[in-house]
Amino acid sequence: MSTRAQSEIQRIVERLGSAIAEHRLPPGTRLVEAKLVEVLGANRNHVRAALQKLASEYKVVSIIPNRGACVAQPTVKEARDVFSARIVIERAIVDQAIENLNAKNRHRLLKQLEKENDAIQRGERQEMIRESGNFHRVLAQIAGNDVLDELLAGLITRTSLIIALYQETPNVQCSIEEHQALVDAVLAQDRARATQLMDAHMGNIQRYLLLDERPKEVDLQAALQEGEALG
Repeated sequence: MSTRAQSEIQRIVERLGSAIAEHRLPPGTRLVEAKLVEVLGANRNHVRAALQKLASEYKVVSIIPNRGACVAQPTVKEARDVFSARIVIERAIVDQAIENLNAKNRHRLLKQLEKENDAIQRGERQEMIRESGNFHRVLAQIAGNDVLDELLAGLITRTSLIIALYQETPNVQCSIEEHQALVDAVLAQDRARATQLMDAHMGNIQRYLLLDERPKEVDLQAALQEGEALG
């Protein structure tokens, strides 16, 4: 495959991935190839390859034989597994980010907090989601480990998809106060504190998700009577 084709496929992957991460394409949305070709001004083969990549590598697209592609709808187990993996990755990133601290990286962290706070103040929902994810990406880039950064990028998209599917409330912002506390700990080069805060941060995100696997008991008599009354 040529470098040009690879670049085009990656462009499509990034466009779709961003739309999924920012909740512009919610779980279950059908991804019709012909429409994607038209909207993205892309080659059908490139669109198909991008969808395959999003399905196999990023796990944010489901491809069903004879039915086509759609935005994935993660299971409860998958959601829990993603958060478990993210905690491990984020801990490593925090440790390496502290190791790589310099004046430029300190400025990047503080600047990112400003961007996130600005999005919150303006009430821009999609921008809030984007900048919240960017905060974690900036930490990963400061850490300087390309593999960790790549792994985290995929997990952030999957996390956003999980939040879109399971969040209890429509409030999507990742706490700016928690990010501020994390930055303070990183800038102070307090590894133990920063790791503790990251763990708590991930835990707080999960706390607002409806990931209770226990089936709810339903009173059939009450349910059917209510249906009859409405009829």
